[in-house]
Amino acid sequence: MNETTEIGTTVEETTVGQAEAERDGKGMRAALIHRYGGPEELCIETVPEPVAGPGQVLVDVTLAGLNYADLEIRAGEYLQLPLPVVLGVDAVGRRREDGRRVVALLRTGGGYAEVAVPEAAHTVEVPDGVDDEQALALLEQGATAYGALVLAGRLRPGDAVGVSAAAGGVGHLAVQLARELGAGRVVALASTPEKREFLRSLGADAVLDSEDPDLGERLAESGGLDLFVDSVGGRVLRAGLAGLAPFGRLVSVGAREGVEDGFTMGELTERSSGVQGFWLRHVLTDRALFESIADHLFRLAAERRLVARIDRTVPLSGVAAAHRAMAARQTMGKVLVDVRREA
Repeated sequence: MNETTEIGTTVEETTVGQAEAERDGKGMRAALIHRYGGPEELCIETVPEPVAGPGQVLVDVTLAGLNYADLEIRAGEYLQLPLPVVLGVDAVGRRREDGRRVVALLRTGGGYAEVAVPEAAHTVEVPDGVDDEQALALLEQGATAYGALVLAGRLRPGDAVGVSAAAGGVGHLAVQLARELGAGRVVALASTPEKREFLRSLGADAVLDSEDPDLGERLAESGGLDLFVDSVGGRVLRAGLAGLAPFGRLVSVGAREGVEDGFTMGELTERSSGVQGFWLRHVLTDRALFESIADHLFRLAAERRLVARIDRTVPLSGVAAAHRAMAARQTMGKVLVDVRREA
């Protein structure tokens, strides 16, 4: 990247760079932060386009994704990056060198912009039959759901599978993928009647109120769960553990409510159960695995056997409001950012 968008630059450099971008006509609009904090720290500015380094490609972005990781990076709670920094950890668009449609995962941000510069190894081409919206909504969240179910969770045909935050970006795909992968029963957790009705429409066999104080007992009914995929932590993680059948597995892909109410090895031994984490980063280090998961997801999408729900699409100017909505748990499925839309 150049001097104003590269991680580690200063606010003053951004101001200078913005003037240069406006002067030479090669600027791009982007949403960035100059300091960590709340959604109000997001700024829409014109900055110079990034420059591709070794192993990188330029992508003319059509849509960026909004993810919990963006909220955590913005707040300074995850991946403490030198500032200023353009947020956005996934994007879809055209690879400039050949015009092919690609989805890109950007581990250190850069997606909330008209041009992104991902690692070439962290991009995959989008096949015909899958539109930009579905491709973007499926790749990061879908690969996370697949990894949690298959790579970490070792899902077996006939397993009873539970999913927390099941109306979210990862959760609603995990519900569908569990069915596709042969789960015998899928139990979905959500906090509102609207979300629970949505999950019923996806084919969940049982839908539970995640705020139920007896959630663990509810999950343990009918013999308990063989696999529980959790992205919430705290009380919900505890309930998931309580709901596991003997030899059951819990896979954590996040812990928004923390892990203060953890567990002991004695509790795991009593249930002959196991707990494992999953981080998509370890898929990205294996190009063949990354491509095979993407191919699987896109094939299901082309056949309409896996459908990502698009909650809303906002312009760059609406990113801060979208951050607030996601933090308040007011979204279902994937939130997209149209980086070229003015308002």
